[in-house]
Order: sequence, then C-alpha cells, then structure tokens
Amino acid sequence: MSAVFQGYEQDYGVLTADITNRIGKIPKLAGGESEEKKQMVMNVEKQLEEAKELLEQMDLEVREIPAQSRGMYSNRMRSYKQEMSKLEADFKRSRIAYSDEVRNELLGDDGNSSESQRAHLLDNTERLDRSSRRLEAGYQIAVETEQIGQNILENLNQDREKIQRARERLRETDTNLGKSSRILTGMLRRIIQNRLLVFVLGIIILITIILAIYFSFRGH
Repeated sequence: MSAVFQGYEQDYGVLTADITNRIGKIPKLAGGESEEKKQMVMNVEKQLEEAKELLEQMDLEVREIPAQSRGMYSNRMRSYKQEMSKLEADFKRSRIAYSDEVRNELLGDDGNSSESQRAHLLDNTERLDRSSRRLEAGYQIAVETEQIGQNILENLNQDREKIQRARERLRETDTNLGKSSRILTGMLRRIIQNRLLVFVLGIIILITIILAIYFSFRGH
C-alpha cells in the first residue's frame, strides 16, 4: 500500500514543480494577448486538475492503510493539500496580473486605475484563500472524525469477537456440566441400586440364618 502511495507522491512532486515553474513564467511572457501566454494559462489549469486528481487518489490510498500506520501519511497529505491551496492562490494572482496587463494594452491606461482594480482583486483573492483554508480545516476535521469513528468501530468489532468467544466458552462449559451431571446421576443411581441389592441380600442371608437355627432346634 505504501509503495503505491509513494508512486503517487513522486508524480505529484514532479507535477507541482512544473506548475510552480509555469506560474512564475506567466506574468513575464511578452504580450498580454499572446497565444503563448494563453496556452501557458490553459496548461497550468489542466495540470492543477491533474494534481487534484492525484491528491484524491493518494487520499483513497491513505484510507486503506491500517489505522496504526495512517498518522504519518495523513500528516503528509495535510502538507500536500496546503501546498495545493498555495499553488492555486499563486495561479490566481498570476492570472490577475495577466488580465491587468491585457486591459492596460487595450485601454492604453497608465496603470493607476489598474492598480486599484488589482488591489481590489488581490483583496478578493485573499478572502477566497481564507475561505479555502477554513474549508480545508473543516475537511481535515471531518477526515479526523472519520478516522476516530473507524477506530471506534474496529474496537467495537474486537469487543464483539471477545464476547462471542466468551459465549462459545460458556456454551462448552454448560455442555460439559450437563455431561458431568448425567454421569453423576448415573453413578448415584448405581450406588442406590447396589445398596438396595446389599440390603436385600442381607435380609435373605438373615432369613436363611434364622431358618437354619429354627430347623436345627426343631430337629433336636
């Protein structure tokens, strides 16, 4: 399982490094409306989607890892998601700069109005980033809650198995006690029978002795 996760990690590292490099190049490309710059923006958008898909795959792999080994991978996933949020924020800022450059070229503005618009857009971007971070924190809480729930379910399953084993032992003990009770009952019955037999034999012997004495005296 960890080998699959590490493979995704390597792909994610290579992809995010390329995204970072391209984001840094977008504002520097000559010509606000150039095809090269538009293509660069589209490529970065596509790569960001691929990176998100990789994160989803990595998240699924982490959920399959045993609970006792999951903590380390969860921390790494948290770092990767924070890095992803930063990349998206950097890309938004890069696109804002790119859009301002296009407007300046079309309107021939000296950049004063564009600066205020850029400041406004950057402010909105920061708000979106804060909202994204809050959503990310909520998601992490949900993931941790799910992990706690899974641990509780595992403990409950273990307790249920222990209870089932205890029930089986009780059934076996009850069966053994039933057998022992039947054996003891049989032994007690034979003892009573033997005592009755001894008593009857004793009576017969006593009667025989009495008759013998009687006939002996009668013969005299």
